[in-house]
Amino acid sequence: MQHRIVFSDIDGTLLNSERELSEFTISEINRIKDTIPVVLISSRMPSAMRHLQEELQIKDQPLICYNGGLVLINQKIVHSTFIPTKIIEELRDFNKDKKVHLSLYHNDDWFVPEMDFWANREAQNTKVNPVVKPIEDVIKEWKTTHIGAHKIMCMGEESAIDKMYNFLDYNFKQKLHLYRSKPTYIEVAHKSISKLTAIEMLLNTHFNIPLKDAVAFGDNFNDIEMIDAVGMGVAVANAKPETLNVANVVTRSGKEDGVAIYIKNNIK
Repeated sequence: MQHRIVFSDIDGTLLNSERELSEFTISEINRIKDTIPVVLISSRMPSAMRHLQEELQIKDQPLICYNGGLVLINQKIVHSTFIPTKIIEELRDFNKDKKVHLSLYHNDDWFVPEMDFWANREAQNTKVNPVVKPIEDVIKEWKTTHIGAHKIMCMGEESAIDKMYNFLDYNFKQKLHLYRSKPTYIEVAHKSISKLTAIEMLLNTHFNIPLKDAVAFGDNFNDIEMIDAVGMGVAVANAKPETLNVANVVTRSGKEDGVAIYIKNNIK
């Protein structure tokens, strides 16, 4: 197959053990970027991805954020799908004991109820600092501006997250995607979007490249659909078993430069 475009997940896939881009990864993407577009695709917010784009010298390429809920070209929004405030209110009411940390995201806004363990860890991992604001105030503001959450991140002890997952799955199975990225995390997105929907939109409207000529790299549950659909789906060795099962190829782990190794050996 031809490798005419590259889509890569970030966390668990592209970054090394220090959660940084290795020199090898940077050099391999620099080698191909002028002839083959390289697009970052993540559950992250835009500002948690732009510094990686800068390091890779691919700032001219689109960004697929929030698992496909927000797509940017030249810093401009070309697609936006968010979770309505009514669902956020029901989630808040279920979480009245506040055993689960709820982070709310819209575009480059990230709101947290307090700078607790979970907020501090996410800020360290993504190199973005949130705004501390009561969830009630965020909901009130979003109702006024008629927007919602591109992503809700639920973080907490595993037993509390189990209960939250069951509540969301029972009440909103037809409306929300639930990604259990870790036992202590649930990433919540709108049901109508995915990484694959964003890829298909960009390939059809921006790049004019068929899906069969795309290669995609990933590791987690939210990568399964795109890895299964593109011409060459590549899972890193540390991927979930379900992700490994649908991949065309398994490369080295993310911490061992699996993406860069595949690019070096297969994209000239």
